[in-house]
Amino acid sequence: MARDNRSDLSDRFQDLVIRGLLGAVLTLPYPTRVCLMGWLLRRVLAPIVGWDDRIRKNLAHVCPDMPEDEIRKLIREVPDNVGRSMIELYSGEEFRACVTGAPMGGPGFEAVAEARAAGRPVALVTAHIGNFDALRANLQDRGYEIAGLYREMNNPRFNEHYVGALSANGKPVFPTNRTGTLNFVKHLARGGMVGILADLYSSNGASVTFFGKDAPTSTAICDWSLKYDAVVVPCYAIRRPDGLRFDLIFDEPVAHRDPVEMMQEINDKLEAVVRQHMGQWFWIHRRWKPNRRRRKRHQSSSDS
Repeated sequence: MARDNRSDLSDRFQDLVIRGLLGAVLTLPYPTRVCLMGWLLRRVLAPIVGWDDRIRKNLAHVCPDMPEDEIRKLIREVPDNVGRSMIELYSGEEFRACVTGAPMGGPGFEAVAEARAAGRPVALVTAHIGNFDALRANLQDRGYEIAGLYREMNNPRFNEHYVGALSANGKPVFPTNRTGTLNFVKHLARGGMVGILADLYSSNGASVTFFGKDAPTSTAICDWSLKYDAVVVPCYAIRRPDGLRFDLIFDEPVAHRDPVEMMQEINDKLEAVVRQHMGQWFWIHRRWKPNRRRRKRHQSSSDS
């Protein structure tokens, strides 16, 4: 019981700090708060939590020949985009007003509109680039209902207002537990539209590559799309140079075939977009985990 009490006190303290910071920043005019959160994460938080080192290690893994000045540029740009995305999520109506009417381009949007008109399921496959919530908010404003999946935060107090902020930009949203995932899939099966972030490491994922390196990725969205005949459309919300507005890009739909081949195509399409906007992808993620993969392969060889 003592351990539970300590954990609850820690959760309370962390949540109070986060709420206090968010509350203070949210009192500022919208453009000011977005720029300030970018600056705070870039100059204060990123070095403290080790993001600078993680960005550098990820780049060394997949872009070993990148010049030092370009690496330093990305070490500045990546946390800035993360900070902006964080406060945009909590800015509610002001964020939605800023992204409403954002230009939509690419051949995939016509396929989305046609599928919706025909009552056919749609799987929007996006990634941690720019601000993916701009996609949900904009499409919701246009009358599209998009179900999303989210990972529950370890701190339940923080998770409560985090989910509230997510829901404000598009409903419904489901946690990635058994019940939540089941409801997410049911939404797709009923002819609905879903959105999913597909650029995360999955220990049991398919052996596909990203930036030419082994990047295990779940093929679940491809499996579900094949089962329910959903149109699979990669899409991205790319931040404009003003740092506040976005261009929404809908790529060519991914043809139905072997799920692993589909996921590799999704990765390849994302890589092409990331290479054009390197500072907007979340290089803070542990996307490849090469040491873990080497240990796993070594263990498999030993067992055999």
